[in-house]
This record gives sequence, C-alpha cells and structure tokens, in this order.
Amino acid sequence: MNYTAIFETAVDALRREKRYRVFADIERIAGRFPHALWHAPDGPREIVVWCSNDYLGMGQHPASIAAMVEAAQQLGVGAGGTRNISGNSHQVVMLEQELADLHGKPAALVFTSGYVSNQTGISTIGKLLPDGLILSDQLNHNSMIEGVRQSGREKVIFRHNDLDHLEELLRKAGKERPKLIAFESVYSMDGDIAPIGRICDLAERYNAMTYLDEVHAVGMYGARGGGIAERDGEMARVDVIEGTLAKAFGTLGGYIAANTPIVDAVRSHAPGFIFTSALPPAVAAAAQASVRHLKTSQSERAAQQANAARTKAALADAGLPVTISQTHIVPVIVGDAERCKAASDMLLAEHGIYIQPINYPTVPRGTERLRITPTPFHDEALIAELTKALVAVWRKLDLPFRLRAAAE
Repeated sequence: MNYTAIFETAVDALRREKRYRVFADIERIAGRFPHALWHAPDGPREIVVWCSNDYLGMGQHPASIAAMVEAAQQLGVGAGGTRNISGNSHQVVMLEQELADLHGKPAALVFTSGYVSNQTGISTIGKLLPDGLILSDQLNHNSMIEGVRQSGREKVIFRHNDLDHLEELLRKAGKERPKLIAFESVYSMDGDIAPIGRICDLAERYNAMTYLDEVHAVGMYGARGGGIAERDGEMARVDVIEGTLAKAFGTLGGYIAANTPIVDAVRSHAPGFIFTSALPPAVAAAAQASVRHLKTSQSERAAQQANAARTKAALADAGLPVTISQTHIVPVIVGDAERCKAASDMLLAEHGIYIQPINYPTVPRGTERLRITPTPFHDEALIAELTKALVAVWRKLDLPFRLRAAAE
C-alpha cells in the first residue's frame, strides 16, 4: 500500500480544480494595522491587508496588548492544563462574567475557538435533547454543521432565511418533540442578516429552542457590541448565543452564553470542553479588556461602518461586481476558482494588496469571490487605491464589469 500516493492524489485533485490553498507569509505590524509585511520570494514587502477578520483592529489595541503583556509577565504564557485539571484561571472566570453580561445571560462558557464552541455546543445540546430534532439553516457555517452531525440527532435543513419553510418543518415535527433551531445572525460570505425576531416568534409558537451564532456580529453591532440580537432587541428571547473572541474582539477563543442549566450541562458533558487545554490567562485577560472596551466605545464601530459604506460605494461606482450587503462584509464576485486565485495573486504581487480568494467548499461553485472586510483604519486613500487596483486586475484578467463604461 502506497500511503504517500493516497495523500498526494488528494492534494493533486485540489490543484486540478484550482482550489489548492496557498497561505501568504504575513507579519502584522503593531500600531500600523492594516499595513503588514509580506515575506515574498524576493524579500519582505509592505502590503495592505483587506481581508482580516480583526474587524475593528482590536488585535492591536493598546488596552488589549497591555492586558496581555501584564498577565503574561505575572502568570506566564500557558494555561497549565484543562479547566478540569489545573487549567482554570481567574482571568477565564472573569472573561466568562464579562461575556454573560454582554449578552444579558446568567452564564457563559469559554472554549478554545469559535469553531469548537459551535461544534461542541450544538453537539452536546443536541445529545441532551431526548429524541431531539435540529433545524439548521442551509448556509450555516461548517462548525455548526459538524456540531449537528456529531449530535447524532435527526436534522432537517431549512432554506436560507426562509421562514415559511422553517414553519412548515416545525409544524411537521409537532410541538411536543424537543427541537433546536440553529442559525447565524450575519452570514459571512454574503453579509446578509437573519430575521432573528421572527425566528424567535416561530420558536415560541412551536416550542423550540434557539441557538444563534453571532461570530461575525459580536463587538460590531448593538449599543454594547452584543451583536445583531442586541441591536434588534431580541437577546432575551434567544436561548443560546454563541460568539468568538477572534474577530471583532481581536484575540482568540469562542464561547456560548445562556441560562445557567444549559451552560452547566455543556460544561459537564462536552468532550470538546472537558478534554482540551484552557485558554492561557494572558489571552483571556486581553479578550476581557477588548470586550470591556467595546461595551462603552462606539468610535470603532462607527468608523468601521462608515468605511465599509465608502468601500461598497467606490467599488460599485467603478462597475465592479460587488454585492451590496446589509453589513460590513463586501463580497466581490469572480465566479471562477482559477481566475479568483489569479486575481488574488495579482493584487498581492503587483499592487501590494492582500485579499485571499474564497472558493468552494466555502462558497458554492460558480460564486467564487474576493471577500473584502474594511476596518476603521481603511481610510479614503486606501479605498481609492483598492478600487484602482481592482479595476486594473479586472481588466487584465478580462473579468466582467457590471457597468460597460467602467471597462472601456
């Protein structure tokens, strides 16, 4: 048996489909975000990052850095083990209190990543529902899909944001059967938003639980950064809110917030929590500082939303095929895996602009795209440079413009 050939064949298949992923060797520059250093084949070059999930630049905020440095100097850099065996720290406990307060819930539980919090949270909650049924939005993230699969419970998929279809499935299941509706607030590839209040209406009508992934919204929306559910006044109606610390909060980790029995049940039964090392105290301290800062500061959110709007307008005016979303996500559709990768490579090598291509299976085939995420620090000059570079790349690759005049 040639084991090496098996794995080479698997990778070669991705290369043939033009979906082989190459990661640029990037160094962020503290205090100069979104500028970074790219370790190119011919030596380091300064670039501008346009695809970071550090949506508000909190990964380099002085308060977060100071909290991490102080904690590391006082407590070291490791967690010491799992939460069950020597890894529980005061910093993680305090972080969970901050997150519970952020979402108006009695309790929260921190995991090592947003992926793990979804995978572990959904699978554990599902397993604990006798004869449970999980209703999952068609466009849910892979971490949610894996959580549903690992729960071992029956699942049904409702068409994306289709409330009529969701109600049809709820009605068919009946009011007496335990049910969990799993959905996101902001869908990160298109930037559209779930009708949270109306989903909660259906959950109450048909006696179902709700599980809301807010990873692309926490820190970004709501008076204190509690997400779309806070913005829309629906937090109290959602049973479980899941979020990440690695996007708008700029650090690392994931969490769920819910009532105490749900959180305690997950804490006590979830293998993905029980058997993995805890977040290091320094990371938890930095996350706590970031969450606390964004509860009171509006400036980052306001500047980010303004720059996202400017970016959408500039790209649309240039005739580029930008999807005008309701949120901070700015997708520019290419529609072909090979040319999407070529556009990304050209932007980096010729224009010093870093935007990773988004290909299948992250998005459906034929909808490949460049996913742009403006931050508070992408000012008008950088937006103008981005627009000019994209137009040049589109012309060079003979990609379609929306406006004929822009291609002439």
